[in-house]
Amino acid sequence: MISREEADQLLSVAEGSYLIRESQRQPGTYTLALRFGSQTRNFRLYYDGKHFVGEKRFESIHDLVTDGLITLYIETKAAEYIAKMTINPIYEHIGYTTLNREPAHKKHMPTLRDAHDGKDSTGEDEVAEKRLTSLVRRATLKENEHVPKYEKIHNFKVHTFRGPHWCEYCANFMWGLIAQGVKCADCGLNVHKQCSKMVPNDCKPDLKHVKKVYSCDLTTLVKAHFTKRPMVVDMCIREIESRGLNSEGLYRVSGFSDLIEDVKMAFDRDGEKADISVNMYEDINIITGALKLYFRDLPIPLITYDAYPKFIESARRIAGVNVCCTLQHSRVVLHDRGHICLPLCYQRCFLSLTHHGFHHFACAANHRSR
Repeated sequence: MISREEADQLLSVAEGSYLIRESQRQPGTYTLALRFGSQTRNFRLYYDGKHFVGEKRFESIHDLVTDGLITLYIETKAAEYIAKMTINPIYEHIGYTTLNREPAHKKHMPTLRDAHDGKDSTGEDEVAEKRLTSLVRRATLKENEHVPKYEKIHNFKVHTFRGPHWCEYCANFMWGLIAQGVKCADCGLNVHKQCSKMVPNDCKPDLKHVKKVYSCDLTTLVKAHFTKRPMVVDMCIREIESRGLNSEGLYRVSGFSDLIEDVKMAFDRDGEKADISVNMYEDINIITGALKLYFRDLPIPLITYDAYPKFIESARRIAGVNVCCTLQHSRVVLHDRGHICLPLCYQRCFLSLTHHGFHHFACAANHRSR
């Protein structure tokens, strides 16, 4: 076995040199010894199909060492700058917050292309233009003023960027060979991992990132499609109330499971253009089954995990009360000491569902009295 002292002596001949040795203290484990800054640094080395010493995983030791040297160099030479780079972000100036709205003076603003049409344009200008492209691409997004502004947390995932990339929060370069930062899986926002903690909850999902309707986060779906509620809820309720409220056993009788799956695939494929009319699905229980399936498939339930105990406690207090009063009380539970228990989009969907419940209960009671 090679000791720490021997490893230090072997690596002292060149900066950036490295070796892997078996640990003397814990036989069977391995240490990566790396020479940087005239010092030998030792890291516990792991392998699970890929090599890693931290969060990043690499196909080869060479890539791991190369990325490590880049990171060590940046953190050593620019530690003070890195610590301050989130203090004055560009995000609030040219990010989602202000650039969703089309500026009134847009016609008088020169474009990047116009600014570089002169003969004195240089390669540096082209690099600057490419850098700004990712930072200002959201400026052209035009917000639908009729759609409620739901708050949504970004769905950041560690991402490996190909080619040079700049953080869309602080505008600084994203360094490293792999996993240089994180990317929002819903809207495509690219930022440093440390900057992701500072980004406000203003994710605006892009349809190209939202591949389906069922099993999609409720807030993500309504923001991607610019709707107040999921189209599944509105379309199914509209169809049920137009032709199914007098049906016996509504929501109790199950529809044919294969046809319910067909409705699900139609929504995933066609969105709001899905045909769920009587011409396609004569049995209304198929539509109610599709609506129930949508709520079952939600990643976060309609009554969220935080709000669930309040609704259960409310149900215990009013046990034995008729259905109409129960639905009314459920609406009251939405507000706990003046604070809304559910996120806004969940609240709107819940209220729409309870309103539908009132309507169904009234029609069922009228049908029984005949």
